[in-house]
Amino acid sequence: MACPANHPKLNKTVRVAVTGAAGNIGYALLFRLASGAVFGPNTPVQLQLLERDNEQSKAALQGVCMELFDCAFPLLTKVVTTSDPRVAFDGANAAFLIGSMPRGAGMDRSDLLLANGPIFQEQGRALDEAADRNVKVLVVGNPCNTNAYIAYHHAPNLDPKCFSAMMRLDANRAVAQLAEKTQKPVCSIQGVRVWGNHSNSMYPDITAATIAGTAATELVDEAWYNDYFLPTVATRGGAIIKARGKSSAASAASAAIDHMRDWWNGSDGRVVTMAVPSDGSYGIPEGIVCGMPVICTGNGNYEIVKDIEFTAAGRARLDKTVAELVKESETVAPLIAE
Repeated sequence: MACPANHPKLNKTVRVAVTGAAGNIGYALLFRLASGAVFGPNTPVQLQLLERDNEQSKAALQGVCMELFDCAFPLLTKVVTTSDPRVAFDGANAAFLIGSMPRGAGMDRSDLLLANGPIFQEQGRALDEAADRNVKVLVVGNPCNTNAYIAYHHAPNLDPKCFSAMMRLDANRAVAQLAEKTQKPVCSIQGVRVWGNHSNSMYPDITAATIAGTAATELVDEAWYNDYFLPTVATRGGAIIKARGKSSAASAASAAIDHMRDWWNGSDGRVVTMAVPSDGSYGIPEGIVCGMPVICTGNGNYEIVKDIEFTAAGRARLDKTVAELVKESETVAPLIAE
C-alpha cells in the first residue's frame, strides 16, 4: 500500500495496464511508472501486467515482480499479473500496449501488420469490455500507428481519442540531433513536429522549431537537414540494433513515459508529437492514426494544432507518409471488418 504519512494528499489510485510487461521495453518502463514519473508524486499506481501464457514468460514476469517488490516504491499499491487481457484491462485508466510480434526474417511490413492484427483486435475488444471509459491507450508495439487503428476499431464503446500511437521517440530523436548539431541544450529546443507513420517515411519537421529562441532553420543548413538529419532520425532504430545487437528499449520506454505524462497532465502549452486518429485536418483521411503536432490540455485531452503551412517539399513528404498509412489501412481492412 502507498504510505499516507509520506504522501498526505494522495490522489485516487491509477490503474495502469502494460502488455508485454516482461519484455525489454516493459522492463525499462515499469519501474518509472511505479516511481511516479508519469502520474505524479502523489498518485498511487496499481500495475496490471499482461504476458503470454507460457512458462518462460511467466517466469520472466515473476522475476520482474520480485524486483518491483524489492524497490519498495511508496506509490505502488498492487501488482496484478495475468495472461487474460480482460483481467489486465479491468478498470484500467491508462494502458501501454507494448507486446507485439517482431518482424522475422523474410517478413515485409504487410506480413507484420497481418500477424499483429489479431493481437490488437483482441486487445481492442478487451479494452472495450473492461477498461475505464476514459482510458488512455498508448500503442507502442509496431507497426504502432496501424495497430492502434485496428485496436480502436474493435472498441466501439470507447472514444477513438482514447487511443494514440507512439511517435514521441521519433520526436525525441529529432530534438537530440538538433541539440548535438547546434551544441545547445535539449531544453532550449521547442516546436519540433513529426508527421505521419512510425516508419522510414516519417516526416520530421523543423520549420516551426526554435533553438534558444532562434529559428532552427537559421542554425542548420538545408544540406545537413536533407542529407543527414532526415535519414538519421528515420533509421535510428536500425542503427541502434546494429550497434548493440538489441533494440532501443530504454529510449522507447522513456518516450512512452514522456508521451503519457504529457497526455495525462497536459503539455503546458508546448506542441508535442502524438499519433492520433485524424479529424481530416491537412487532407489526412479521417480516422487514420497519424503523427501530428498536438497540444495536450490536461485531463487526458489534446487538440490538433491547426493552420500549419507547408513548403512544397514538406507537403510532398507529408503526402508520402500519409499514403503509406492509407495503404496499411487497406491491408488490414479485412481485420477491421471482423
